Amino acid sequence: MLKVYNTLSRKKEEFIPQNPPEVRMYVCGITPYDECHIGHARCYVIFDVIRRYLEYRGYKVHYVQNFTDIDDKIINKARNSQDSLLTSLPVKERVKKIAEKYIADYYTQMALLNIKPAHEYPRVTEHIQEIIDVIRGLINKEYAYVIDRGALPESGESVYFNVERFKDYGKLSHRTPEQMMPGARIEVDERKKSPLDFALWKGAKEDEPFWDSPWGKGRPGWHIECSVMSMNCLGSPTLDIHGGGQDLVFPHHENEIAQSEAYTGKPFVKYWIHNAFVTINKEKMSKSLGNFFTIREVLEKYEPMVVRLFLLSAHYRRPLDFSDKELDMARESYMRLCNFRRNVDFISEALLDRLDRREFFHESLEKKLEYRKEMDKSILDSLDGELHNFTEEFIEAMDDDFNTPKALGSIFNIVRTGNDFINRIPPGVLNPQDVYSSLNSLRAAFDQLMEVMGIKIETGLTSADISGMLVKREKARRNKDWATADSIRRELQEKGIMIEDTPFGPRLIVK
Repeated sequence: MLKVYNTLSRKKEEFIPQNPPEVRMYVCGITPYDECHIGHARCYVIFDVIRRYLEYRGYKVHYVQNFTDIDDKIINKARNSQDSLLTSLPVKERVKKIAEKYIADYYTQMALLNIKPAHEYPRVTEHIQEIIDVIRGLINKEYAYVIDRGALPESGESVYFNVERFKDYGKLSHRTPEQMMPGARIEVDERKKSPLDFALWKGAKEDEPFWDSPWGKGRPGWHIECSVMSMNCLGSPTLDIHGGGQDLVFPHHENEIAQSEAYTGKPFVKYWIHNAFVTINKEKMSKSLGNFFTIREVLEKYEPMVVRLFLLSAHYRRPLDFSDKELDMARESYMRLCNFRRNVDFISEALLDRLDRREFFHESLEKKLEYRKEMDKSILDSLDGELHNFTEEFIEAMDDDFNTPKALGSIFNIVRTGNDFINRIPPGVLNPQDVYSSLNSLRAAFDQLMEVMGIKIETGLTSADISGMLVKREKARRNKDWATADSIRRELQEKGIMIEDTPFGPRLIVK
């Protein structure tokens, strides 16, 4: 039974979507005004794994993630840009160019991290009319009010949501309006009825992009955008999953609930899921604090799958402290995974090509080894049983609120057991066909769970490369060319492949 921690109830709940096996899932996307940092990477890797696991369990996930392509931060970037190609453009075009640049960069970084594309990537600027329609509906229901144009005669009117009218305000963040005031990210405007009231529509200011509306020229507020795009793209007033970073709980997601439920009269989201921060020395990593690393910077030093493994090494609701030490440990772990998969491939292909252990080492061993007609299948039977148990452990871990560190532990249990199996295969004792079949089961179990984690394996040398090097080394040893033999051994060791010389010939040892 899959249980998910719901921020709304502050407890784990059984996951039951509205219309199984369909799952409507929406995750807040980026505001494309700068490169994504490693905190963004954690969020989108986490929700990618949640999506992958739901699909693994048979759910049909409709995954939507937006781009907030009109926002104060993008506008400020457009105003302050020294790029001559931008400064000559109208402000709306400048904002569009900047958003396009960083959206393209986002796609690049997410692809490197092996994050599956969302089914839809709606942009605010593509949904202006739908946003206007919802705001008009909220005004008609008296949940929103219009304020005057202010000091600028060319400004349009602004529309604010009346928080006092929505009696459940605060149910997501579990705070009363009085508790929300200190330090809250709220807009200051003396014309509002309450400091907590938030903008649904902002009257246009000088040198800002705008759209025509019943309230004059203006643009949408931040919170209404996600409500409208999520319901519109997912085709329902109620979503199964809404996700994002924990910094979005208030005010963004709290405001989404208020405006959405006021408009539809129905629950907005069944399961609210929020990931914790990436920290530097226990302090939140963010652009505003200036202590962040972009994904691009991190990937210049570490392989993408090493970074992904690191991001999954802590439970998503716990802070993850970023350091070279932790990433170096993740790299070592990733090498273990790669070496294991490479060795399984090598031995499987050797068996498939009739290069089983008796033939590969020395043909003369045929006479020295007694091949059992009654095979000792205890090793094979034990492997099959353990693979089943580790897969069940993986499912149990992920069913417990997507416990990725524990789930990764199950994968490493498969690696440990698989390595032990490979290292225990005695030359000529087991039927090569049975060994090949067991190796296929081992590979299938490993690959399936790695696919859920979204971790791709870089195997480096092919099995043919390894076979060729081992044959060359054996030939050098027979000719007493120890320098060549040792050189090949060292080259393989640098690739993480260890060799043990036995009376029966060379044997791969996996670590």
